[in-house]
Amino acid sequence: MASTTTIEVGEWLPFLLQTADPLFPVGGYAHSLGLEEMVRLGSVRDEASLLDFLMLHSMPLLRDQELPYLRFAHAAAAAEDLAITCALDREIDACKLAEETREASIQIGVRRLRALENICPGAEFVRRLSECVGQGKAFGHHLIVAGAQAAVEAVPLLPTLYTWAYQALASACAAALKLIRIGQDAIQRALRSACARLPTLVSASLHILRDEIGCFSPALEIASMRHQRADERLFIS
Repeated sequence: MASTTTIEVGEWLPFLLQTADPLFPVGGYAHSLGLEEMVRLGSVRDEASLLDFLMLHSMPLLRDQELPYLRFAHAAAAAEDLAITCALDREIDACKLAEETREASIQIGVRRLRALENICPGAEFVRRLSECVGQGKAFGHHLIVAGAQAAVEAVPLLPTLYTWAYQALASACAAALKLIRIGQDAIQRALRSACARLPTLVSASLHILRDEIGCFSPALEIASMRHQRADERLFIS
Protein backbone atom coordinates (compact mmCIF):
# COMPACT_ATOMS: atom_id res chain seq x y z
CA MET A 1 0.00 0.00 0.00
CA ALA A 2 1.46 3.36 -0.97
CA SER A 3 2.35 5.64 1.91
CA THR A 4 1.20 9.21 2.09
CA THR A 5 2.95 12.22 3.53
CA THR A 6 1.09 15.15 5.01
CA ILE A 7 2.70 18.53 4.49
CA GLU A 8 1.48 21.17 6.88
CA VAL A 9 1.13 24.61 5.36
CA GLY A 10 -0.06 27.81 6.90
CA GLU A 11 -1.25 31.25 5.94
CA TRP A 12 2.31 32.04 4.85
CA LEU A 13 2.05 29.93 1.68
CA PRO A 14 0.17 32.43 -0.54
CA PHE A 15 2.67 35.13 0.48
CA LEU A 16 5.62 32.88 -0.35
CA LEU A 17 4.13 32.00 -3.73
CA GLN A 18 3.51 35.67 -4.51
CA THR A 19 7.03 36.80 -3.63
CA ALA A 20 8.63 33.86 -5.47
CA ASP A 21 6.67 34.40 -8.67
CA PRO A 22 8.42 36.02 -11.68
CA LEU A 23 5.61 38.59 -11.59
CA PHE A 24 7.03 39.96 -8.33
CA PRO A 25 8.95 43.11 -9.40
CA VAL A 26 12.58 42.44 -8.51
CA GLY A 27 14.10 42.36 -12.02
CA GLY A 28 16.02 39.11 -11.62
CA TYR A 29 15.34 38.24 -15.28
CA ALA A 30 17.84 40.93 -16.32
CA HIS A 31 20.79 39.14 -14.68
CA SER A 32 22.57 35.94 -15.70
CA LEU A 33 25.04 36.19 -12.77
CA GLY A 34 28.04 35.03 -14.77
CA LEU A 35 26.32 32.56 -17.07
CA GLU A 36 26.51 34.83 -20.13
CA GLU A 37 30.29 34.97 -20.01
CA MET A 38 30.52 31.23 -19.27
CA VAL A 39 28.64 30.74 -22.54
CA ARG A 40 31.00 33.12 -24.32
CA LEU A 41 33.95 31.11 -22.99
CA GLY A 42 32.41 27.89 -24.33
CA SER A 43 31.82 26.28 -20.95
CA VAL A 44 28.03 26.18 -21.39
CA ARG A 45 26.74 25.29 -24.85
CA ASP A 46 24.08 22.56 -24.56
CA GLU A 47 21.91 20.57 -22.15
CA ALA A 48 24.76 18.50 -20.72
CA SER A 49 27.07 21.47 -20.12
CA LEU A 50 24.20 23.50 -18.64
CA LEU A 51 23.60 20.74 -16.11
CA ASP A 52 27.34 20.68 -15.40
CA PHE A 53 27.19 24.41 -14.74
CA LEU A 54 24.33 23.97 -12.29
CA MET A 55 26.06 21.07 -10.53
CA LEU A 56 29.60 22.45 -10.44
CA HIS A 57 28.95 26.17 -9.90
CA SER A 58 25.40 27.03 -8.87
CA MET A 59 24.81 24.23 -6.37
CA PRO A 60 28.10 24.46 -4.42
CA LEU A 61 27.50 28.22 -4.10
CA LEU A 62 24.02 27.52 -2.76
CA ARG A 63 25.17 24.83 -0.33
CA ASP A 64 28.26 26.51 1.07
CA GLN A 65 27.38 30.20 0.99
CA GLU A 66 23.94 31.36 -0.03
CA LEU A 67 21.70 28.96 1.90
CA PRO A 68 23.71 29.25 5.14
CA TYR A 69 23.58 33.04 4.95
CA LEU A 70 19.86 32.87 4.18
CA ARG A 71 19.37 30.64 7.22
CA PHE A 72 21.09 33.14 9.51
CA ALA A 73 19.22 36.04 7.92
CA HIS A 74 15.95 34.16 8.43
CA ALA A 75 16.74 33.64 12.13
CA ALA A 76 17.75 37.28 12.61
CA ALA A 77 14.58 38.49 10.90
CA ALA A 78 12.39 36.14 12.93
CA ALA A 79 13.99 37.58 16.08
CA GLU A 80 13.77 41.10 14.60
CA ASP A 81 17.48 41.52 15.32
CA LEU A 82 18.50 44.39 13.08
CA ALA A 83 22.12 44.48 14.28
CA ILE A 84 22.81 40.88 13.23
CA THR A 85 20.91 41.43 9.99
CA CYS A 86 23.13 44.37 9.06
CA ALA A 87 26.27 42.47 10.06
CA LEU A 88 25.27 39.56 7.82
CA ASP A 89 24.60 42.00 5.01
CA ARG A 90 28.14 43.39 5.28
CA GLU A 91 29.61 39.87 5.30
CA ILE A 92 27.71 38.99 2.14
CA ASP A 93 29.02 42.15 0.48
CA ALA A 94 32.59 41.12 1.31
CA CYS A 95 32.03 37.61 -0.07
CA LYS A 96 31.04 38.80 -3.53
CA LEU A 97 34.36 39.40 -5.31
CA ALA A 98 33.00 40.50 -8.69
CA GLU A 99 31.66 44.04 -8.71
CA GLU A 100 28.83 43.19 -11.11
CA THR A 101 27.64 40.30 -8.93
CA ARG A 102 27.78 42.50 -5.85
CA GLU A 103 25.82 45.31 -7.48
CA ALA A 104 23.26 42.91 -8.94
CA SER A 105 22.61 41.43 -5.50
CA ILE A 106 22.04 44.90 -4.06
CA GLN A 107 19.89 46.05 -6.97
CA ILE A 108 17.59 43.03 -6.79
CA GLY A 109 17.53 43.14 -2.99
CA VAL A 110 16.56 46.79 -2.82
CA ARG A 111 13.80 46.22 -5.38
CA ARG A 112 12.45 43.34 -3.28
CA LEU A 113 12.63 45.52 -0.18
CA ARG A 114 10.67 48.31 -1.85
CA ALA A 115 8.06 45.85 -3.11
CA LEU A 116 7.67 44.38 0.38
CA GLU A 117 7.20 47.86 1.81
CA ASN A 118 4.47 48.54 -0.73
CA ILE A 119 2.49 45.34 -0.22
CA CYS A 120 3.15 45.00 3.54
CA PRO A 121 3.04 48.60 4.85
CA GLY A 122 2.65 47.40 8.44
CA ALA A 123 5.80 45.23 8.46
CA GLU A 124 7.93 47.02 11.04
CA PHE A 125 11.11 44.99 10.54
CA VAL A 126 11.05 45.60 6.79
CA ARG A 127 10.60 49.32 7.41
CA ARG A 128 13.53 49.41 9.84
CA LEU A 129 15.75 47.47 7.44
CA SER A 130 14.84 49.90 4.68
CA GLU A 131 15.85 52.78 6.94
CA CYS A 132 19.23 51.13 7.55
CA VAL A 133 19.78 50.81 3.81
CA GLY A 134 18.83 54.45 3.31
CA GLN A 135 21.24 55.51 6.05
CA GLY A 136 24.12 53.45 4.64
CA LYS A 137 24.16 51.01 7.57
CA ALA A 138 23.32 48.11 5.24
CA PHE A 139 23.59 47.46 1.51
CA GLY A 140 20.32 45.57 1.09
CA HIS A 141 21.67 42.36 -0.47
CA HIS A 142 19.03 40.09 -1.92
CA LEU A 143 19.72 37.25 0.52
CA ILE A 144 19.16 39.55 3.49
CA VAL A 145 15.88 40.91 2.15
CA ALA A 146 14.67 37.39 1.33
CA GLY A 147 15.40 36.47 4.94
CA ALA A 148 13.54 39.55 6.13
CA GLN A 149 10.37 38.18 4.55
CA ALA A 150 10.26 35.72 7.45
CA ALA A 151 9.42 38.61 9.74
CA VAL A 152 6.45 39.58 7.55
CA GLU A 153 4.41 36.38 7.35
CA ALA A 154 6.45 33.92 9.48
CA VAL A 155 7.48 31.78 6.50
CA PRO A 156 9.25 28.68 7.91
CA LEU A 157 12.94 28.08 7.28
CA LEU A 158 12.83 25.04 4.99
CA PRO A 159 10.32 26.47 2.49
CA THR A 160 12.42 29.65 2.46
CA LEU A 161 15.60 27.69 1.65
CA TYR A 162 13.99 25.48 -0.99
CA THR A 163 12.35 28.47 -2.68
CA TRP A 164 15.64 30.37 -2.87
CA ALA A 165 17.52 27.34 -4.20
CA TYR A 166 14.89 26.58 -6.83
CA GLN A 167 14.77 30.20 -7.99
CA ALA A 168 18.57 30.28 -8.37
CA LEU A 169 18.55 27.17 -10.57
CA ALA A 170 15.48 28.24 -12.54
CA SER A 171 16.93 31.70 -13.18
CA ALA A 172 20.08 30.18 -14.69
CA CYS A 173 17.93 27.95 -16.89
CA ALA A 174 15.79 30.90 -18.00
CA ALA A 175 18.94 32.82 -18.93
CA ALA A 176 20.27 29.81 -20.85
CA LEU A 177 17.20 29.93 -23.11
CA LYS A 178 18.39 33.32 -24.35
CA LEU A 179 22.06 32.45 -24.57
CA ILE A 180 22.38 29.02 -26.21
CA ARG A 181 20.54 26.90 -28.75
CA ILE A 182 18.43 24.79 -26.43
CA GLY A 183 14.78 23.86 -26.27
CA GLN A 184 12.27 24.03 -23.46
CA ASP A 185 12.30 20.26 -22.94
CA ALA A 186 16.08 20.20 -22.55
CA ILE A 187 15.88 23.08 -20.07
CA GLN A 188 13.28 21.22 -18.02
CA ARG A 189 15.33 18.01 -18.03
CA ALA A 190 18.39 19.85 -16.75
CA LEU A 191 16.35 21.68 -14.13
CA ARG A 192 14.66 18.47 -12.98
CA SER A 193 18.01 16.69 -12.64
CA ALA A 194 19.42 19.55 -10.58
CA CYS A 195 16.29 19.89 -8.42
CA ALA A 196 16.39 16.18 -7.59
CA ARG A 197 19.51 16.93 -5.57
CA LEU A 198 18.00 19.80 -3.60
CA PRO A 199 17.03 17.74 -0.52
CA THR A 200 20.65 16.64 -0.04
CA LEU A 201 21.94 20.13 -0.78
CA VAL A 202 19.57 21.90 1.62
CA SER A 203 20.26 19.34 4.35
CA ALA A 204 24.02 19.82 4.00
CA SER A 205 23.65 23.61 4.17
CA LEU A 206 21.98 23.35 7.58
CA HIS A 207 25.20 22.11 9.17
CA ILE A 208 27.46 24.95 8.02
CA LEU A 209 28.39 27.35 10.80
CA ARG A 210 28.68 31.08 10.28
CA ASP A 211 32.50 31.08 10.43
CA GLU A 212 32.59 28.23 7.89
CA ILE A 213 30.56 29.98 5.18
CA GLY A 214 32.33 30.45 1.89
CA CYS A 215 32.55 29.14 -1.66
CA PHE A 216 35.38 29.75 -4.11
CA SER A 217 34.45 29.20 -7.74
CA PRO A 218 37.30 30.75 -9.78
CA ALA A 219 35.80 30.14 -13.22
CA LEU A 220 32.50 31.79 -12.30
CA GLU A 221 34.20 34.69 -10.54
CA ILE A 222 36.46 35.34 -13.53
CA ALA A 223 33.50 35.06 -15.91
CA SER A 224 31.59 37.64 -13.85
CA MET A 225 34.56 40.01 -13.92
CA ARG A 226 35.06 39.55 -17.68
CA HIS A 227 31.40 40.26 -18.34
CA GLN A 228 31.75 43.78 -16.97
CA ARG A 229 34.09 44.66 -19.84
CA ALA A 230 32.45 42.67 -22.62
CA ASP A 231 31.85 44.50 -25.91
CA GLU A 232 28.22 43.38 -26.05
CA ARG A 233 25.88 41.91 -23.46
CA LEU A 234 22.36 40.52 -23.21
CA PHE A 235 22.27 40.69 -19.40
CA ILE A 236 23.23 43.37 -16.89
CA SER A 237 25.50 40.99 -14.96
